[in-house]
Amino acid sequence: MKNSVLDTIYDVAIIGAGPTGLSAATRLKESGLKRVIVLERESEAGGIPRHCGHPPFGIREYFRVLNGPAYAKRLVKNALQSGVIIALKTSVTALNPRGYLEIVSPEGTGQLHAKRVLLATGTRETPRSARLISGNRPLGICNTGTLQSMVYLKNMTPFRRPVVVGTEIVSFSALLTCKKAGIKPVEIIEENQKPSVAWPLHYAARFFGVPLHLNTRVVNIMGKDRVEAVQVIDQKENSRTIECDGVLFTGQFTPESSLARMSHLQLEQQTGIPVTNQLCRCSDPVYYAAGNLVHNPVKVAGKCWKKGRIVAESIIQDLADG
Repeated sequence: MKNSVLDTIYDVAIIGAGPTGLSAATRLKESGLKRVIVLERESEAGGIPRHCGHPPFGIREYFRVLNGPAYAKRLVKNALQSGVIIALKTSVTALNPRGYLEIVSPEGTGQLHAKRVLLATGTRETPRSARLISGNRPLGICNTGTLQSMVYLKNMTPFRRPVVVGTEIVSFSALLTCKKAGIKPVEIIEENQKPSVAWPLHYAARFFGVPLHLNTRVVNIMGKDRVEAVQVIDQKENSRTIECDGVLFTGQFTPESSLARMSHLQLEQQTGIPVTNQLCRCSDPVYYAAGNLVHNPVKVAGKCWKKGRIVAESIIQDLADG
């Protein structure tokens, strides 16, 4: 594999170019480490915020209000200016002992070696396929990440009158994206007795004029080519049909821990995420894990940025101690 990223041993390799990974990389370079690389499987760095075309981002980090793309660009710019190498379209396929990583890039496959490795792969929303909801698979079903990608990056709208499922903080982000795109949700439904995040969802539902129904869950999605309606039931098993042209699933995040699950690292039995100590160190002392990969519940970008700085200090001290 002819790829310059394999030509040297790195002080630290970071997997994932979101707020946690980029803030950690920047702090590591600021400390004087010479060889810090961030490995990102996407074609652009910045993580989830680059899909979020709304504020507020950056208050904690830069003392100003930014939208998601501007915030992501600021993270990337700071990392590059500090001397961090960001390898895009580069996927890590295996974590081996002593910091040896199997990687795949457009140039082929190879192995990268780092003295320390930080896992900052983040989290992802649970798709419809994992929510055990019956019905056909018509057009108009997506999660928040897909919606934001379509609206902000592709200038497309997957639906006009969807049902929004979930009341987590990301659901508020989804409502803002809908407003931006001229999408008017017909209902927000939550299967629990109260919203996952009481504020700002109650106020958001009123502000956007979208009814919020608790103790309600989707049991069937109807429509052949495109979503036409959903069947829901309440806690008393009363059924009703909501006419709509889409279903927007939000939240129910799960850690992006597939790499760790296939590795030699010790995992937490219930969650499948790497076991870490108070310094974010894994069972193999070469490896660290931080950010939303190990956070429960999911943290916002600013808190992930801060955690990246904290874990960077642990790695700096670790390398200094030899």
